[in-house]
Amino acid sequence: MPVRPKIEASWRRELQSEFEASYFEDLKAFLLAEKQRYRIFPKGSDIFAAYNLTPFDKVKVVILGQDPYHGPGQAHGLAFSVRRGIAHPPSLQNIFKELHDDLGCDVPADGTLEKWAQQGVFLLNTVLTVRAGSAHSHKERGWERFTDATIKALSDRREHLVFILWGRPAQQKASLIDTARHYIIASPHPSPLSAYRGFFGSRPFSKTNAYLRSHAISEIDWCLDDA
Repeated sequence: MPVRPKIEASWRRELQSEFEASYFEDLKAFLLAEKQRYRIFPKGSDIFAAYNLTPFDKVKVVILGQDPYHGPGQAHGLAFSVRRGIAHPPSLQNIFKELHDDLGCDVPADGTLEKWAQQGVFLLNTVLTVRAGSAHSHKERGWERFTDATIKALSDRREHLVFILWGRPAQQKASLIDTARHYIIASPHPSPLSAYRGFFGSRPFSKTNAYLRSHAISEIDWCLDDA
């Protein structure tokens, strides 16, 4: 990981103190050591892809994930998204099913969510890297502090954002969000283990657009390319 991570300018301004903190130096040292022994996802240039595709002042919606996909070719720095041509993981399949049921969008052939990111949907994982084949392997190494600061910056310095919190780990971040200024949509995670416990039928996409409309903010075009 470079000494000066490549991150979009507005985010660098907001998070400069985090980059200069001792914990971030420790995190960089950990990642360098990991890369000497293991394959790490996503590749270095994609670690901050969510930040680079969705500048701080362009964020309208935050969708919070946990850590990147740990299979080959999947992760590219956007929570729940996969690269073009990669099979849709089960959670993403369920997101597309709910999107179809909520808004009638066709299931896309590709699982990349870059179109959402470019419209202001900040697809943030709470941990930004992972060891290949080992979920949660970079947990509690410093990324959580960095992404907590990210969420807090958005909560404190922006208004009328929608925070979509799927699953208990994401919902634990609700304490960082000022609900007098922002709207939280919380439901079970889209994983097959929990999707039928309340994710299906939660209609997060139409609820988000209704909130944005109510504050004269342009809606998200959630529909991706047709299958």
